[in-house]
This record gives sequence, structure tokens and C-alpha cells, in this order.
Amino acid sequence: MLEREKAALVVVDVQTRLLPSIHEGEETLRQITRAIRGFQIIGAPVLATEQYTKGLGTTHPVLQEVLTTEPPEDGALPDYSQPVETHVRVPGFEAPEKMAFSCAADEGTLAAIEGLDRPQIVLVGIEAHVCVLQTALHLVQREFETFVLADAVSSRKRESVEIALRRMEQEGVKLATVEMAMFELLHVSGTVEFKRWLRFIR
Repeated sequence: MLEREKAALVVVDVQTRLLPSIHEGEETLRQITRAIRGFQIIGAPVLATEQYTKGLGTTHPVLQEVLTTEPPEDGALPDYSQPVETHVRVPGFEAPEKMAFSCAADEGTLAAIEGLDRPQIVLVGIEAHVCVLQTALHLVQREFETFVLADAVSSRKRESVEIALRRMEQEGVKLATVEMAMFELLHVSGTVEFKRWLRFIR
């Protein structure tokens, strides 16, 4: 099971130039936001990565805002439907950039993941069948307990997501959903953290 003292969230390559072609892109962004807010609420580390920003743009600027701010008390989610610039940097936001598809095949990005000092790595992001898949497989090889949140990853085609998830499960990656992961991490109901998290799923 996921444990808050062991888990970290890695947000893989959610970048502006790729997002318009992603299957159910806005819903994927909302689920990624819920995952980030959940990890922030329990005080677990969150790391974002970027792939070749010259070509794919930076992390979606609204998501950058989410990553650099505290969860709102009312559980409000951002509006991701507005057009955005492709190379925006929100003050305070940092993400290691890579050229390798896998976060664990790039020295700088791998060092950032290892620097989280958590044996459980939870992955969300895009594309499911490329960067998320290869990162997950490499992390398993490096003996991280690796989880992928199936409702917070996507690709340009729905079929690519389905096949990627099957492949990952066959290779020892553990699948979950955002809610499944957060309820495991929260462990009990009735706490202040639990009540704050509920506002993001109502």
C-alpha cells in the first residue's frame, strides 16, 4: 500500500504544445491537479519534469501555478480551457528538463527523483505510452515501488493509454486512480487533511 512517509508524486511532461492533441486533455489536467493537491495536503513531495521544452513548450502555466501554491480551502480547481502561451515560466516553478523519454534514463531527472528520498514513486502525466511508460519501467528496474494513476495519464490516442497501462501492469507497475491513491495515503477519515481532500472531489 501507499504510505505517506514513503511516497512522492512525479508529474511527467505536461507541456503546452503537446496538450491540445491529448485524448481528454482537460480532464487529465483536472485529475493531475487533484493528485498534486492531495500530495500537498499530506505534505508529501511533488516533482514535475519537462521533455525538450524548445519543441514541446513548458509545463502548462496553470499547472505551474498549482505546483507553486497551497491548496485552496474551498477545493476549487483551475480553468484549463483558456488558450495559453507555450513558453511561460511562473515565478518559483522549476522542473528538470530532459531529452531521454524516460525520467529515469536522464541523469539530472533521475537525480531529482532520487533526491526526493522516497521509495514509492507515483506517476501522472503524458504521454502514457512513451514518457510515463518508459519512466515507470526504468523505476521498477531501479527497485522503486512504482505506481501509475490511470485516470491521470493520457496520450494522443485512447488505445495507446490502454495498451500502455496493460504493459506497465505486466512489468510490475502498480495501477491506481487518484482517489484510490489518496484514500490509501490518508488512511483514516475525520481528520483535517481528509476533510480538505474531500473538497477536491465533490
